[in-house]
Amino acid sequence: MRSTSSTIRTRRAARAAAAVAVGALALSLTACGGGDDDKADGGGSGTPSGGAPSGATVTLPKLDGTTLEVAAVWTGAEQANFKKVLAEFTRRTGAKVTFVPAQDPIINFLGSKIAGGQPPDVALLPQPGAIKQAVEKKWAKPVGAEAQAQLTKNYSQGWQDIGKVGGKQYGVYYKAANKSLIWYNAKALQNAGASEPKTWKDLLSTARQVYDSGVTPFSVGGADGWTLTDWFENVYLSQAGPEKYDQLAQHKIKWTDPSVKQALTTLAQIWSKKDYLAGGADGALQTEFPASVTQTFTGGDQPKAAMVYEGDFAQVNIGETKAKVGTDAKVFPFPAVGASAPVVSGGDAAVILKDSKAAQALVTFLASPDAATIQAKLGGYLSPNKNVPESAYPNEVQRTIAKALIASGDDFRFDMSDQAPQAFGGTPGKGEWKDLQDFLKNPSDVAGAQAKLEKDAAAAYGGGS
Repeated sequence: MRSTSSTIRTRRAARAAAAVAVGALALSLTACGGGDDDKADGGGSGTPSGGAPSGATVTLPKLDGTTLEVAAVWTGAEQANFKKVLAEFTRRTGAKVTFVPAQDPIINFLGSKIAGGQPPDVALLPQPGAIKQAVEKKWAKPVGAEAQAQLTKNYSQGWQDIGKVGGKQYGVYYKAANKSLIWYNAKALQNAGASEPKTWKDLLSTARQVYDSGVTPFSVGGADGWTLTDWFENVYLSQAGPEKYDQLAQHKIKWTDPSVKQALTTLAQIWSKKDYLAGGADGALQTEFPASVTQTFTGGDQPKAAMVYEGDFAQVNIGETKAKVGTDAKVFPFPAVGASAPVVSGGDAAVILKDSKAAQALVTFLASPDAATIQAKLGGYLSPNKNVPESAYPNEVQRTIAKALIASGDDFRFDMSDQAPQAFGGTPGKGEWKDLQDFLKNPSDVAGAQAKLEKDAAAAYGGGS
């Protein structure tokens, strides 16, 4: 999280860069093609351990005979692709790396592992709040000089700062997400005579055109409460502005603030229209995120919905359908609700739990362009590393999304719920996730939703505001 002073200091220049990036995104995505044929094999060319293949940007130590465990909540293709990155680390160092599948919330999972005396060496934590908790519990170890050198060389200050606790670097953000995107079924919008919206008012008009054409406008993965927090954050950031966003993220203002009322009221313009949601509110609350994506891009001329909001990582799920990204599945930036369009990011940071030469080497590797380039080629992945070549991304859509994220510099805002204590912003069936699910069920009760959000936030943040 950046300090308010540094935010103000860089506001004008950074905001201008972000505006250019978002504008470029809007212009480029309608015309992109490109396929997903450019697949990496995990990299490597039989390089002896301790060496560096041609073109490598970082030299790693020889670690033959060493074993490492890496924990993350990733599943499916995301896990498989990350294992290819770990395989390259093994090729280059000789260290044997085992991936440990973790459950959400990962802090609870790690707590049980640590209590049993078997913590993984490195964990990928999906929330800055989780990093803070790991430090407070004295689980996390600071990164060494080699990893810090890679961070300084490859990351903007903003991405470095959100991995810090008490001014010390603990997290290395390996994976990022551009969470200000709405994906759409190109044929559905074309059949409705609708165009890509630039503002919230335009989005409501587009939704109406789609509805009138006989297709439900939105698919919402409400069974996963985090998708609802992302909806809220984009509306709130654009409408209330970055300073208010920072204040609410730190609970320096209450959830009963008028700015929250305004954002929830705005969300209700869509969430209260049951015919605008696939399956209505009840159906949305039973739909998990992956299905919310795939049902938008299946069904021919009658998909269950025309549009689905979520980050760049939705491409992984689109890939499970016959839809081709850039042709059948297109994307536009989350529309401006206020003066400018939002740029909300998420990400996963590598944190060392068992300090060793091998653990430090792995985190150093993950901070380098070498690791990120391997996974970028596999698709469904976005890196905050500014030295990953754009050409590594497998299609024009992904290249443009990556370019927009890097061009936003320090002006992005990190996912608000991920900055919160996990009890409020990162636990299924509790806190903000549950409160927004309840609001989706009854979007007319704005005041009730605010009261519940404030009660849960106050408890999680220790009662202060």
